[in-house]
Amino acid sequence: MSTNLNFHRESAGRFYAMPLAIALFFLALSPGCKKTNDADAGALVTVQTEHPEVGEISEHIMADATLSPIAQAAISPKITAPVRAFYVQRGSKVREGQLLALLENRDLSAQALDNQGQYTAAQAAFEMQTKAQVPEDYHKAELDVAQAKAQLDLQQQIVDARRKLFAEGAIPGRDYDTAAAALVQAQATYDVARNHMESLKDVSRAASLQQAQGQLSSAKGKYLAAKAQVSYSEIRSPIAGTVTDRPLFPGETVNSGSTLITVMDTSSLIAKVHLAQTVAQQLTVRDDASVDVPAVEKPVPAKVFLISPALDPGSTTVEVWLRVNNKAGKYKAGTPVRTSIKGRTVAKAVKVPLSAVLTAQDGSKSVMVVGADGAAHKTPVELGINDGDDVQVTKGLEGSETVIIIGSYGLDDGTKVKVGKAAEDEGHAGGEAK
Repeated sequence: MSTNLNFHRESAGRFYAMPLAIALFFLALSPGCKKTNDADAGALVTVQTEHPEVGEISEHIMADATLSPIAQAAISPKITAPVRAFYVQRGSKVREGQLLALLENRDLSAQALDNQGQYTAAQAAFEMQTKAQVPEDYHKAELDVAQAKAQLDLQQQIVDARRKLFAEGAIPGRDYDTAAAALVQAQATYDVARNHMESLKDVSRAASLQQAQGQLSSAKGKYLAAKAQVSYSEIRSPIAGTVTDRPLFPGETVNSGSTLITVMDTSSLIAKVHLAQTVAQQLTVRDDASVDVPAVEKPVPAKVFLISPALDPGSTTVEVWLRVNNKAGKYKAGTPVRTSIKGRTVAKAVKVPLSAVLTAQDGSKSVMVVGADGAAHKTPVELGINDGDDVQVTKGLEGSETVIIIGSYGLDDGTKVKVGKAAEDEGHAGGEAK
């Protein structure tokens, strides 16, 4: 009987205990309790802070680029021919004018030899015409004129004598007429000889010289053309540098216009960046810059080498070249890099780390400042130049504030904070403000 009574008492206790446990469970999930827990958690937000610095800051213009050689030659032959021999390999150091390869040229050499012979013959003919034949013809014409003049004078004397005798009746008129006719013939012969000499002097001599000179120049031109064809079979480097590509092997045929050997001068490398016109106008040649090269611990020093005088028509940007010294050959052409150019400098600037700046959806900037009440407060700011690590604050801060530099992302205005090492957002370079 007592056993049954105890059983009923335990069952009744369990019956009344279950509703009490359920009530306590829902009470724990009520909004009031959750708000209390959230408030407790909010008070435990840990952040890192700094006072703004006042000092010099220089603008750093950042851009991506690819390293290029300062000079490059993709050497293509002007003739199509098999490669007889190569004198360099990939990686070979070459000097300007050095012979790199030789194409098959025996047929071209034979043609050049033939044209050389024709040129030599033309030179001999020119010497004969200018120094022998033309002077000889002119001298003969002078002799003909002299002979005709002498004959004319003789006939004139005969006519004069016979005219006197005819007047005295000593000779018949027929003898006088015969002498007069011979005088006319002598005069004609003299005129022809004199005109021939004048023609040689004024026209024929110059024409003969021009003809001889033309034949000589034609022969010389053919010889030089054949000689040039032979020279095209000798592939020489137009620049000093390093052979970076040589796709063919001896015996293979290279077509005219196709690349046979590529030579690059990598003693200096060029990083080409495209900047907005307003930014590029602040730069001058020889401005300081640096280049971050992958796998290189420290930034590599560089200088502004060239600023394009015209905008790129496609992007309306200005191309700026940065020159990197690479005499040791440590850096490779084609490497993607991050460049930084030193721009404007402000001597006394209020500056904070970039990680402290928050950007709203409308583009406005702000920082979180820890107030005297121990809470974070959103403070709008206006920014100036930045050097990649710090940014100038032109409006919004005086320099005495306590600015959250790590841990501000996602904080609500008025959130209680504790200064220390933030567990979240460590190393976060700014963020988007709420």
